[in-house]
Amino acid sequence: MKPFGWLSVARLGLVQASLGAIVVLTTSTLNRVMVVELALPALLPGILVALHYLVQMARPRMGHGSDVGGRRTPWIIGGMAVLGIGGVVAALATVWMATHRPAGIALAVVGFALVGLGVSASGTSLLVMLAKRVPDARKGGAATLVWMMMITGFAITAGLAGKFLDPYSPERLLLVSSTVSLLAFAVTLLAMRGLEGRVAAPSAAPVVTVKPSFQQALSDVWREPVARRFTIFVFVSMLAYSAQDLILEPFAGTVFGYSPGASTQLSGIQHGGVLLGMLLVAASGALAARWKALHWLGSLRGWTIGGCIASALALLGLVAAGMGGHGETLKATVFALGAANGAFSIGAIGSMMRLASEGRCSREGVRMGLWGAAQAIAFGLGGLVGTGASDLARHLIAAPGTAYAFVFALEALAFVASALLAWRISTPPPQPATAVSTRADGPAMGAPTRLSA
Repeated sequence: MKPFGWLSVARLGLVQASLGAIVVLTTSTLNRVMVVELALPALLPGILVALHYLVQMARPRMGHGSDVGGRRTPWIIGGMAVLGIGGVVAALATVWMATHRPAGIALAVVGFALVGLGVSASGTSLLVMLAKRVPDARKGGAATLVWMMMITGFAITAGLAGKFLDPYSPERLLLVSSTVSLLAFAVTLLAMRGLEGRVAAPSAAPVVTVKPSFQQALSDVWREPVARRFTIFVFVSMLAYSAQDLILEPFAGTVFGYSPGASTQLSGIQHGGVLLGMLLVAASGALAARWKALHWLGSLRGWTIGGCIASALALLGLVAAGMGGHGETLKATVFALGAANGAFSIGAIGSMMRLASEGRCSREGVRMGLWGAAQAIAFGLGGLVGTGASDLARHLIAAPGTAYAFVFALEALAFVASALLAWRISTPPPQPATAVSTRADGPAMGAPTRLSA
């Protein structure tokens, strides 16, 4: 099939932005309505958001389904339909909680589960399509473009939804949620129209083969050293990445007296750093493609390892700030942390896209689903681990700054471990041209060598 150009990548970015628009409305706006307008315990939306991550353990199964079918478009469109329905059901459940709390909570469980299933189906197949159709030299830039469009979708949805929800009423919430879901699905239909093209028919006479079961496909992938090691890397790195989210603002407020507005601005500084880190990886990849002497700048593995190490160093800066009680460099340190996180995440996503096609053929969806499930579980646990560790440290350590410093130090160690795991990831050598496999599902993976740049 013809490789994707930047226009095709941007069309998939529109789908990712649409996906993000529904998710941010469900996990953020409904969270606030439950806690503030309905005066429900914050634990309730926390459990519901964790549920939507837990359901994403179905990602490998979704990926296997698209592998067997050979086409990704039906899974992307179908997943967006389920996601949109889940968003509307979750909004309806939130409204229902005001008059009939048990029934509303039960319906919310269904809605958030549908959101997780929709994200699993559409997000996994979208990444597989990127991995298969984007040339290696463009993978870093493609990952940056798609993720920046998703962040843009977050920002636009949050801004417009906030405007139209004020003053709040249950009717407005349902209208805004339904409108966002319908628009997101319509954009997905337009963006995917004719994008994948037809699956090429085999030139030789077809051979009747038995398609492997999901259990067999998952077992085959897990036996691949590269896929197994990358799964562990994704889990550890994303756990470290997400554990800081819920404690950075309380750290700034408790230790340095930041007001709610000031701590929110600090979070904005971090996100600005994330965008800069993403752009830095994309720009480096473009320079590496243009000037061969700078080929080392395009190493996704290098950016992944370097980003993890830089994240650990930035977290050690927060450790020093907490131990010393000096916040003069806090904003600069948080910005550096964001930039390191952005560089590491794009390097990891680009590596994920490159490694998805390694090993046995026709397993791309299972690999991408396995890594997506590891990421979802890590994100679901990250907030719990970060906040739980900070509560425990503050209980055992009298000085708040020292307690937070202890947690940040643990996160820095996790990033160092992630860098070591990324260093050990390797890829199989090219299969000899004369080698012919008798298996229906493709050639077996050879002995691994070091991952090249």
